[in-house]
Amino acid sequence: MTVTAPPRPRRDLHLLYAAATASKLGMAAGSFALPLVAVIALDASPGEVGLLATLTTVAFLLIGLPAGVWVDRARRRGIMVAADAVRAVLYASIPIAWWLDQLTMGQLYVVALLAGCATVFFDVAALSYLPHVAGRDRLMSANSVLGSIDSVVHIGGQSAAGLLVQLASAPITMVATAIGYVLSGGFLAGIRRTEPVVTAPGGPREPLLRSIAAGVRFVAGHRILRAVAVAGAMTNLGMQLVLVMLPVLVVQRLDLSPGVLGLFFAAGGVSGLIGAATATRVAGRLGAGRALWLLGVLVAPAGLLVPSIGPGPWLWVAGLGWVVLVYKISVDNVVLVSFRQQVTPDHLLGRQNATMRFLLIGSVAIGAALSGLIGATAGPRAALWAGAAVLAVVWVPLYLSPLRRLRSLTDADS
Repeated sequence: MTVTAPPRPRRDLHLLYAAATASKLGMAAGSFALPLVAVIALDASPGEVGLLATLTTVAFLLIGLPAGVWVDRARRRGIMVAADAVRAVLYASIPIAWWLDQLTMGQLYVVALLAGCATVFFDVAALSYLPHVAGRDRLMSANSVLGSIDSVVHIGGQSAAGLLVQLASAPITMVATAIGYVLSGGFLAGIRRTEPVVTAPGGPREPLLRSIAAGVRFVAGHRILRAVAVAGAMTNLGMQLVLVMLPVLVVQRLDLSPGVLGLFFAAGGVSGLIGAATATRVAGRLGAGRALWLLGVLVAPAGLLVPSIGPGPWLWVAGLGWVVLVYKISVDNVVLVSFRQQVTPDHLLGRQNATMRFLLIGSVAIGAALSGLIGATAGPRAALWAGAAVLAVVWVPLYLSPLRRLRSLTDADS
């Protein structure tokens, strides 16, 4: 009798990385091309484009919390494959409708909203699935690879999408988005390791609202997760305060070219890639918890250089501050997500990740609104100063938490 050896976890992890790459490339192409479809193919107004952008992210606020409950009650890989299939069909419908001369803004609104809902399930399930595939002892190195993939896609994905739009058209570019999601689903389907159904200990399933509340209570009551949530919300709030008004300041007020702004962001993308790639080494050298607050003390104030942006040497000064700041945030992301996954029991992973996503996306929305308000009343540079000030003190809640003393992820369980 021939005994078949179990599939190697490394192969499954590589398939998960490949799926993440394909999915993120598809998302990058879609986020770049979708508003261009509205503007170029349908002559959409600024208000219509704004509504389209809102619909792509509003799902995190509408169904983010219940999505965590549903993810905790099913096999995560199946949810991810289904979400990829839904997004592929939705985005493929755009070039088909355009080719048939039936494309409308209503269809784009529906695609944006439903694809956003599918993305909620995919993201929450992916964060909850990683500990099963990578193993909790390799979480930080796995998150480092995923962070590097994210940075590479951020640097090159939208540039490639822009070239594709120029060579073909915005609606045709949506085909590339659909293909990315098909490939992602295919890679995930190739993972051989059997995923058990995660069940909560002790009795039947709770009602939906009670299950949501259990996830929120778990995050709010856990000293490490509470600090991670506060730091993450502060980071997203500060970054949005900067990012929303930076184009206004650079292009409109300082009369610098959009190309300069693009290079500014690209430099940050490269820095983010380096941060994700070196996060494991930095955490190993300094200690995982210590790296979070120590880098914050030493590095985050460099973000205060960003609001000084201007023509001549001040562009380089601000660029240096931006590069250092993005590096620090990228290291934080790898380490903080790893701590989140390490301290959360399997049956609560979906709800923990959903609660975090709800808080973090909510901070993005609040930051964008505040940036617009400050920019309108005190000027765009004032919004940048406000964002830089928030980012400079993100380390404080981490320092005041048990994370300050932890050298490794496993110490968080003791």
